[in-house]
Order: sequence, then C-alpha cells, then structure tokens
Amino acid sequence: MILKDNGIILAREVKYATSIFSRALGLMFHRDITQDFAMIFSMRKTMTVGVHMLFVFFAIDVIFLDDNKKVIGTGTLKPWLGHKQMKGVKYLIEMHQGTVEAYDIRIGDILEFER
Repeated sequence: MILKDNGIILAREVKYATSIFSRALGLMFHRDITQDFAMIFSMRKTMTVGVHMLFVFFAIDVIFLDDNKKVIGTGTLKPWLGHKQMKGVKYLIEMHQGTVEAYDIRIGDILEFER
C-alpha cells in the first residue's frame, strides 16, 4: 500500500521492481493497469533515473522520490514516446495516468510504503 503524508491511500496493489531486469522491464508489454496499481522502482543508491515508454501501450504518471521518500518531481508520460529524467532519485513510482492530479501530489509531499 502507498500512503500520502496525510494518510490518503494512493494504491493498494503494489509491485516492486528491485532487480536490474525488473527495473529495465517495468510496465513494458502490459496492456493497462488499474487505478489502484503502482509499480515502485527501488534503486540501490540515489542516482539519475530516466524513464522511457518503449513498448508501454498507455499513458502513466511517474513520481520521483528522494531517499526520504519525498516527492522531488512528477510527470505524465505518453505511450511509446514519453521520456523523463531526473537527478537525485532513490525511488520511482509508476501509476495510472491522472493519479498525480487526482490526489494533488506535489513536490515536497512525503509518501509512505514498505516492501
């Protein structure tokens, strides 16, 4: 489960991408995700992270977090062509398009989740 700092539940169905293979694969070849789904990418250390949408058939929202799980950036990526890169990322969350706006996720918010 992923919680916003005010206790609002953002996702109940959570998949973790922690290996090199699972991080590289991400949501590629998925046909869709539910509004209650999130994929959390956990890096070994804080780093520059780039997200691409090659072989992803639907738009998604991405949320970039630092090592304190504080939101440092967000974006909406279009299928196939979308790309976004950010420095200082420890966690990346991919969610259903519209999640960032629907839950008013802003830079500085703290998200809570445990593996």
